[in-house]
Amino acid sequence: MDDTPTNALAVALFSEILTNDQLIRNQLTRVLPKGMEISHFSVLNHLARAGAERSPAELAKSFHVTRGAMTNTLHRLEWAGYVHIRPDWDDARRKRVSISPAGRTAREAAISSITPLISEVVSELGEDKVRSALPVLRSLRARLGSDA
Repeated sequence: MDDTPTNALAVALFSEILTNDQLIRNQLTRVLPKGMEISHFSVLNHLARAGAERSPAELAKSFHVTRGAMTNTLHRLEWAGYVHIRPDWDDARRKRVSISPAGRTAREAAISSITPLISEVVSELGEDKVRSALPVLRSLRARLGSDA
């Protein structure tokens, strides 16, 4: 293995990101409304912000997951009444997904439950530190996302 300073830096960066990802997921899971998973909130938030229907394939691509994983999440959201899934009128083989009024309410409840946690973290870290980290994280996401 090549123990150059650049490789050590890369390993340290990815190690910190992976550890932070796990810690963030654990914290969010604890404060989300009962029965809501992070994947559910993420899809509801995406649909609410998009303001338009999406296909399951588009959602899978946006979240970098398999179509099967997205289908499973969408079925759970549909069962809960949080999304509507209908046939695509232009191509009956495809489906279209939209957020329901109950889904909007659930998303708002989730946002209300996570906002104190994430606001506290940003406050403790300091807004300047968070702002300075965002460009690096966005560049990393763009770089890694281009391989998908």
